[in-house]
Amino acid sequence: MAQISLTFPDGNSRSYDQGVTPADVAASISNSLAKKAISAHVDGKHWDLQWPIEADAAISINTMKDEAPANELVRHDLAHVMARAVQEIWPETKVTIGPVIENGWYYDFDRAEPFTPEDLSQIEKRMKEIINLRDPVKTEVWERDRAIAHYEQTGEPYKIELIEAIPGDEPLRMYWHGDWQDLCRGPHLQHTGQLPADAFRLMSIAGAYWRGDSSRQMLQRIYGVAFTSKEKLKAYLNFLEEAEKRDHRRLGREMDLFHMQEEAPGQVFWHPNGWTIYTALQDYMRRKQRAGGYNEINTPQVVDRKLWEASGHWDKYQHHMFIVEVDESRDGENDDASATNKEQTRINALKPMNCPCHVQVFNQGLKSYRDLPLRLAEFGSCARFEPSGALHGIMRVRGFTQDDAHIFCTEDQIQQECARFIDFLADIYRELGFPDFEIRFATRPEKRVGTDESWDYVEGALENAIKAVGRDYVLEPGDGAFYGPKLDFYLTDAIGRVWQCGTFQVDPNLPERLGATYIAPNGEKTRPFMLHRATLGSFERFIGILIEEHAGKLPFWLAPRQVVVASIVSEADDYVNEVVAKLRAAGVRAEADIRNEKINYKVREHSVGKVPVILACGMKEVDERTVSLRRLGEKSTSVEPLDDVTKALAKEATPPDLL
Repeated sequence: MAQISLTFPDGNSRSYDQGVTPADVAASISNSLAKKAISAHVDGKHWDLQWPIEADAAISINTMKDEAPANELVRHDLAHVMARAVQEIWPETKVTIGPVIENGWYYDFDRAEPFTPEDLSQIEKRMKEIINLRDPVKTEVWERDRAIAHYEQTGEPYKIELIEAIPGDEPLRMYWHGDWQDLCRGPHLQHTGQLPADAFRLMSIAGAYWRGDSSRQMLQRIYGVAFTSKEKLKAYLNFLEEAEKRDHRRLGREMDLFHMQEEAPGQVFWHPNGWTIYTALQDYMRRKQRAGGYNEINTPQVVDRKLWEASGHWDKYQHHMFIVEVDESRDGENDDASATNKEQTRINALKPMNCPCHVQVFNQGLKSYRDLPLRLAEFGSCARFEPSGALHGIMRVRGFTQDDAHIFCTEDQIQQECARFIDFLADIYRELGFPDFEIRFATRPEKRVGTDESWDYVEGALENAIKAVGRDYVLEPGDGAFYGPKLDFYLTDAIGRVWQCGTFQVDPNLPERLGATYIAPNGEKTRPFMLHRATLGSFERFIGILIEEHAGKLPFWLAPRQVVVASIVSEADDYVNEVVAKLRAAGVRAEADIRNEKINYKVREHSVGKVPVILACGMKEVDERTVSLRRLGEKSTSVEPLDDVTKALAKEATPPDLL
């Protein structure tokens, strides 16, 4: 039999018979590894222990200590075990697909009766019984006709449809978990007993159309989560519980910040409390940008398609744009908006981004190299069509405002402007409570415009800028835009979630398309580079991040309701109003609560609303000109002089850039 050479991670090689399986390789190394092995990587591909190796290759054997492959296998096998359990409990159920997803899996079923939450417990119990059986997992490659005949006999029409969609040159791999069988690419574990019986949980049931087509059968989808140990599952469930407590949608209701409704999908109705946060954050950013050398502008929201065609967005981005058609011949007296004169209809679009409009501002009047770098900033209101299924509170919306800016500069100014922006962004993130962030550096994609020499220069400028400000970065080769490289800035919140907020992109393409020029020192017209940059990104999304980061307990200067002064007895009402007036005069957002309710009731209510400070006033406080101070989340109270409290709270209410 022909021999092949397998090379191990330590660089050593061994000869084996052609067709050797990774299970055989593991056994040739040690009995211990053979027992612990779960899969292999062969030339970088995830490989089932039963699959034969036919040629020289690099190989590594995976065990449960190898987290990525272990999680993939555990979740994939559990999808099969769950499907087996469902069909053992309800034999009439038809199976479809069960892919691995982040933290778990789902499987779609065709069953006449709807699954109930109680059914999930029954399925979990049967899954654990299957795991304890330690049934072997087997795999075979079948011919297409044999596989179709098998599924015709077993009454699984969805599997037949899947086979018909698989390219003819791709092998059909069949897997058995005990006596239960499924069509699957694999790989899988070697027996059901390798699954951790205490490290998974069935989470929910949802509807899903077959193949995502609303004209097809509605199926029932069961979601599960799984990890390699009970401890990791517990940590994840605790994470979900904490995330639920911090959900900005729930907190938005409790704090009366905003709402959303069907008549304006993906758009935010800001209430007074929420708009207070919004404007406080916007005022802060306006001051920071002014100090950072930016000129604030404002550009139209509805723009003729001609500009979008010239910029290239009409061809590449139209599916995300809201189109507005206007009959310019209408005299304003005709109420029938549908009576449109096609010859004089003008097609416009709500702007999905601000860049082309900023070039129009730059293009007004002659620009010299002495005018560069020119930094134009806008709190630009944009509209993008997002599928309804992708919308998520104020985190993913259709109408939003960006803290957008574009820097027009020469090529040799790119490095300096990049370094300047990183410092600018770092200062803002620090003041907003995110001192640590990650920079991801996306370099040239395969399809791009410009010369290799130009890309070399610009990528070098960004890399040198990062190094100049003493920051590390993660390289993302090939993920840049077609026109230039970019930096993306990622925050990690209090429970470990990662958010991409800021960005910095180098663009020579849009100035070229839209005819932007400046007069160079030699007197010739020259194209500027355009640096796209955003610090917070979408205001809506960043406010959602802040709400969840702080679980609604926003920094005092951002809190919409900073202080409630509550009366303990009605005789203290006048003093309560005096305290409120004094706090407001000092710049603190304060309000009175002189309702005829018990003080404990008032404290509970305002605590749910996440008011940072509650000042209680009874007759003792009136006589001594003090207040009883309670901070959100603290059980104890302290009695302090009114003047001292006013001074301290006024300082806390000052935005960090003004301290």
